[in-house]
Amino acid sequence: MYDILIKNAQLRRKAGLWNVAIEKGVVQKITKQPIRAKAGKVIDAGGNLVTESYVNTHLHLCKVYTLEMMDSKALNAYHGADMGGAMTAIELAARVKANYNEKWILPNVRKALKLAAQNGNLHIRAFADVDSKAKLIGLKALLKARNEFKGIVDVQVVAFPQDGVVREPGTVDLMKEAMDLGADVVGGIPWIEFTEKDEQTHIDEMMKLAIGYDKDISMLVDDAGDATLKTLEMLAVRTLEEGRIGRSLAHHARAMCLYPTPYFKKVAALLRQAGMGVVSDPHTGPLHARVKELLEEGNLVCLGQDDISDAYYPYGQNNMLEVAFLASHLLWMTTFPEMETLYDLITVNPAKCINLPKFELKEKANANLVVLDAKTVCEAFRYHKAPLHVISHGKLLKASDLKG
Repeated sequence: MYDILIKNAQLRRKAGLWNVAIEKGVVQKITKQPIRAKAGKVIDAGGNLVTESYVNTHLHLCKVYTLEMMDSKALNAYHGADMGGAMTAIELAARVKANYNEKWILPNVRKALKLAAQNGNLHIRAFADVDSKAKLIGLKALLKARNEFKGIVDVQVVAFPQDGVVREPGTVDLMKEAMDLGADVVGGIPWIEFTEKDEQTHIDEMMKLAIGYDKDISMLVDDAGDATLKTLEMLAVRTLEEGRIGRSLAHHARAMCLYPTPYFKKVAALLRQAGMGVVSDPHTGPLHARVKELLEEGNLVCLGQDDISDAYYPYGQNNMLEVAFLASHLLWMTTFPEMETLYDLITVNPAKCINLPKFELKEKANANLVVLDAKTVCEAFRYHKAPLHVISHGKLLKASDLKG
């Protein structure tokens, strides 16, 4: 007796139709042979694609749906052709935090997480600003939502010093409070500091926190059109020095597209040694990390949503198929093999980036799956529809399971 049996499933990179049996939250059997055992729920995939669920490693969840509270000045500054105004955009966007209140943040967060569940996006690394303006208001809202959606959407809450550490005296103490409250990941944005010395201090202070609390690190690095920015390299070096292989994750790294090739290759080698992935969000800014070249160099890369209707990006619905659809155009990854790679960038690759265990769809893996309304990856990207069925932690999600 199985909990769920999926019949007639098309699996990626496999010929023919397959049957997938799930019991106690685990994929127990994957076979072409008929499964005779009974199941509490039988799903006939009808030849549609069945894959791992989606993973979003980068979402500023405390800011979702705040665009209407802002004017367009931050958008204009961030989306300038050379991204020279990226720091200005962050300073302008910070104005929304003067009105931070859990009463409106939490409903927005619930709305975004409900969309995530509907779209099969079951693991999210979610950033909450921690600074003199936001204080711990957004972080506390995300911690509440994390608990509400446990078993439906897994939320890793990142305590994120959005406005700097050296620039914002007292932020280190606030970050310690955030970790004591239960934040899952130590964040950072070292490039926003004014000097290289301060950038290194930012990285060092956040690394101390991560070591002290035994947490992973997620840092937004070099998010501007300035080829001289080197916080990506600095984070990789510090990770290697501390021997924390695979426990740091870099986000954005947009300056990478301006690197001279010899320096790019050196940084790519450092990233490999540090086991450090790169999250790219090419749809939210005119510059982006060199995704295809990183992949060619053997680096770990994934895609993120980044923003949903906030001061930096006006769209988004927590749908990673939509993110990959946009990336296909922006990265010129439009051949069938490249589409398969893009699909990895929203499933198995981000799972590796945030250290999710037993994620890849195979026997004895955790049962977090989607049954798509599509028979191929190309078709899935073309229409980026919500899945027909979403299975989270071995449970078939229903509308009644979703809050928000």
